[in-house]
Amino acid sequence: MTDTPMTMDLVTDEHAGELLTLRRAAFVTEAQLYGDPNIPPLTQTLAELKADLATKGVITLGAWQGPRLVGSVRVEIEGGKATLGRLAVAPDLQGRGIGTQMLFAVLPHLPEETTEIWVFTGKDSKQNLELYTRHGYEEQYDKAAGDLTYTYLRRILGEAEARNASDAQG
Repeated sequence: MTDTPMTMDLVTDEHAGELLTLRRAAFVTEAQLYGDPNIPPLTQTLAELKADLATKGVITLGAWQGPRLVGSVRVEIEGGKATLGRLAVAPDLQGRGIGTQMLFAVLPHLPEETTEIWVFTGKDSKQNLELYTRHGYEEQYDKAAGDLTYTYLRRILGEAEARNASDAQG
């Protein structure tokens, strides 16, 4: 990486085009792995993405290196459960810890009552599965969606994590 410090912040409507570009670039390798160019991150339109950014209970966090959006993650909050999705890192910066930083950066944005975080990825996405299990996510089940099979993983938040997230919000 460069010497430019990375900042994390919520992605807003003004960054929707850049976010769409980042996701498409990041998910090309997934599409190639599955031989399917029609996976949802590659077919989402700008209008759909903007609507998602405005959805109550959904936050999208971005990682910026200077003015460049280099990573993002979508978080849907339902009661005590947060579901992470569309974790994306710019292809030229993958493998440098940005995805890991994104996993931890979501914690301060979670409501105090959040007790578990779920994430899903393609069953054959070995690097993604390794990333999640390395950070405390445990495989729960597989679920088919069309021609793809997703693996769902869960991480139970401990008291220290919940307290840290609460302190960061307060």
